[in-house]
Amino acid sequence: MAEKFDNLEEHLEKFIENIRQLGIIVSDFQPSSQAGLNQKLNFMISGLQDIEKCRQQLHEINVPLEVFEYIDQGRNPQLYTKECLERALARNEQVKGKIDTLTVRDSSRGSEIPRPMTFQE
Repeated sequence: MAEKFDNLEEHLEKFIENIRQLGIIVSDFQPSSQAGLNQKLNFMISGLQDIEKCRQQLHEINVPLEVFEYIDQGRNPQLYTKECLERALARNEQVKGKIDTLTVRDSSRGSEIPRPMTFQE
């Protein structure tokens, strides 16, 4: 699975670099640079096709909407995973504390718990 992500990452990096170079060509456009511009546009199209192929390989991946909110807020999406783990650990400690409390309480009341009555005929 990781190699699929690595492949996508590689194609995205190439695409971003191509866009950067395309921006440089366009910002300082000269008629003599038309061939280079055409070549970069063709690279951009093939890059989008490569990204589309990667998308088809990763169609079963579901990303929580909160991750996109992190990205929109300019935060690192890896922080989402870290914060989820921290919340899970905190919740685990709460539940463990409740279990320990109930265990201690039940063991201290062990003799006080009434036994079911049985009727004999």
